[in-house]
Order: sequence, then structure tokens, then C-alpha cells
Amino acid sequence: MKHLIIYAHPNPGSLNAQLKQTLEVHLRQHNHEVIIRDLYALNFNPVLSRQDIEGQRKGLVADDVQQEQRYITWADCVTFIHPIWWTGLPAIAKGYIDRVFSYGFAYRYDQGVQKGLLKGKQAVIINTQGKSSKHYQSIGMDKALSLTSDTGIYNYCGFTRKQHFFFEKADRAGSADIDQWKDQICRIFS
Repeated sequence: MKHLIIYAHPNPGSLNAQLKQTLEVHLRQHNHEVIIRDLYALNFNPVLSRQDIEGQRKGLVADDVQQEQRYITWADCVTFIHPIWWTGLPAIAKGYIDRVFSYGFAYRYDQGVQKGLLKGKQAVIINTQGKSSKHYQSIGMDKALSLTSDTGIYNYCGFTRKQHFFFEKADRAGSADIDQWKDQICRIFS
């Protein structure tokens, strides 16, 4: 199977980096093809410009966007790994979605009806968060996060969401928690 990992965290020593490395090793050990797109290491430009918008309407995208779209087209499964910051995606990850999941590539409208164009592709989302799941549930943030990302991005574009992990209290996680999370991630791909 062909796996694309889209990773967004600026610290190469972060928990998110550990999760990415664990997944990469696991997939390679099971003879999967793996490509990693580390958005910070790539210095990916997250700013959706006027030129980007005008080009998308004409079916034209910038070279860096076209390259990312080729990786997504290649992949059977796309895994997104990033923390939850300010109850959403890091800016660089949001900018990746804004620019790469463009009209005509990730979605379009047929006679006014939205159609996701990435059907047949699986999505796995791995998020770390500082708050507890219980706290997010008490204020409805768990539903809001799922609605805005799972429904508003991935389902909208046609992905089949295989799993969305929310690893809580990540800034205070002990080694036993982290090992359990790594195990959960590996099991979803076994």
C-alpha cells in the first residue's frame, strides 16, 4: 500500500515527531511504500494568495502545489500528523489544505452539488492536544473538532476516514501513555 504522511510540527524532538517516526518504521517493516512531507522542513508556503485563487479557477496551480497534489494522487492512504493548537490545525497545515486541496483537484461542484474528488483514498488523522478529552467533551469541543476537520475537510474532499486519534494531555504524557498511543497507531495499519 502507498502511504503519504503529511506532518506539521516545528520541533524535530516533539511527541508528534515520535509518532511520525513510529508510523514510518511500522509501515516500512510491513513493506508499505512511504513518503513523508514534513511541512516545516520543506518550508511549505501556507499563504493562499490571490494568484493561487485566480489560478485554481482556471485549473492552474503553483509548482509547489502541483507537486503535493501528485503525492496525494499517488497515495492510497494519507495520514495527517499535527497538534491541535488554538482548537485547530497549525497554520502551516491549514495553509496546506487551503492551497493543495484546491477546486478541481480535491472537490468540485456538479450542477451546484459538491463532489469530493479524492474518493477511494483513506485518511488517518493523528492529533495531540493539551486539554483532556473529558474537558473537550464538556464544552462540545470534541464534536467541533471532528466536524471541522473530519466532515469539513476530509469527508468533503471524498476521503474515507479510517481513524482520527485525539491523544490528550500530550504535554504531560508519560512513557506508558506514549507507548500505548504508538501501539494504537500501529494496530490501525496492521
